[in-house]
Amino acid sequence: MTVVTRFAPSPTGFLHIGGARTALFNWLYARHNKGKFLLRIEDTDRERSTDAAIDAILEGMKWLGLDWDEEPVFQFSRRERHAEIARQLLDEGKAYYCYASKEELAEMREIARAESRPPVYDGRWRDRDPSEAPSGVDPVVRFKSPNEGVTIVHDQVQGDVTFANEQLDDMILLRADGTPTYMLSVVVDDHDMGVTDIIRGDDHLTNAARQKQLIEAIGWPVPNHSHIPLIHGPDGAKLSKRHGALGVEAYRDMGYLPEALRNYLLRLGWSHGDDEVISTEQAIEWFNLENIGKSAARFDFAKLENLNGNYIRQADDGYLTSLVAPILAKNTGHEISSNHLKLIEKAMNGLKERAKSVNSLAESSLFLIAERPLELDKKAESLITEEARAVLMRLADRLETLDQWNGDTVEAAVRAAAEAEDLKLGKIAQPLRAALTGTTVSPGIFDVLVVLGREQSIGRIRDVVSE
Repeated sequence: MTVVTRFAPSPTGFLHIGGARTALFNWLYARHNKGKFLLRIEDTDRERSTDAAIDAILEGMKWLGLDWDEEPVFQFSRRERHAEIARQLLDEGKAYYCYASKEELAEMREIARAESRPPVYDGRWRDRDPSEAPSGVDPVVRFKSPNEGVTIVHDQVQGDVTFANEQLDDMILLRADGTPTYMLSVVVDDHDMGVTDIIRGDDHLTNAARQKQLIEAIGWPVPNHSHIPLIHGPDGAKLSKRHGALGVEAYRDMGYLPEALRNYLLRLGWSHGDDEVISTEQAIEWFNLENIGKSAARFDFAKLENLNGNYIRQADDGYLTSLVAPILAKNTGHEISSNHLKLIEKAMNGLKERAKSVNSLAESSLFLIAERPLELDKKAESLITEEARAVLMRLADRLETLDQWNGDTVEAAVRAAAEAEDLKLGKIAQPLRAALTGTTVSPGIFDVLVVLGREQSIGRIRDVVSE
């Protein structure tokens, strides 16, 4: 049998980090088993579902590299099919019309709470004759749930989870206006899409029991279930915006690489020995359900940042340049020329060594496209003393005499200048860095000289000397 998984977000907001991990696990399980990964947009909440949210979900999935195998299914468009199954259950005596009013239901819940019972529907219309129905009331359709015994969810992560049927009331299948509920729609869609494996958050465990009852009543095969623990913050509390419960696009905008975020989400609740840095190819090869943990994973920005830095250091220089360019254009308000792109890519090997994000990489690239004379930050400006100006002036004269401009020649010239001035290398390198970059942090100073080239390097030095 071909493994078929699905990711089924509601388009009422962005693709949040928990949803992204669920999508990743489903994608990996399908890819590992050479199966299908499907996408379903559960847009039945018409008041809260928006096109903007749908676009955000699709874009977030694409950015993360989680491709789906068929056209997305939009749940609302299938509402007639869902209602058809409800009518089938009515005909078979497995569902019934319920005429209880909102006031009756509220009173029912209050009595149950007062008697320390679960506030569940008491089945008052379960076996009543429809002739007793009050006039002018549009009924809902309820599922006739087993009210004795237990329902066991055979979960591949949690193990067997048992629910007393008396705790699971007769859920609504069709609302009074005839529209299907989430519980019915999910069951019908999973069956019609051929879903074999449902991997989702463990907050759906009770839903799994209810849905299993419904699936068995219809006579369909029950999919395999795997309920994964939720993600918590570093303090163990439920994940919130302060912890990192943001949309995937927010992580993109903060400068995280999609491959780094994928790797980090994979390790939030799944492990493969002591491996921390796991390529996509390895993840597909290794992913299984057995290694999903049973306890909540804790989101840690520091770990994500370190992992992102690792991926940046390993990334192709041209790829990083393509990510940095639009950020520079946005931050400076200027178009990044092809010459600038070549310059940035040439410098990228040195720039990426210290970077923890694409944004910091863009910031450290600013000196490469800056117009002369450079504006020095306060720390850099403090290094340009009168003594430093005199040293830099003599260094510029020395650099102008070089026949060739490369790493070896500029390093030899700077070291010779330091020796001639009876200075340690750092005493000349720091003001030189300030003059060349406008900051006190940059790639190796010899690399900076080579990347900027003779004309730009000497020009920047002389700009500072002449101030």
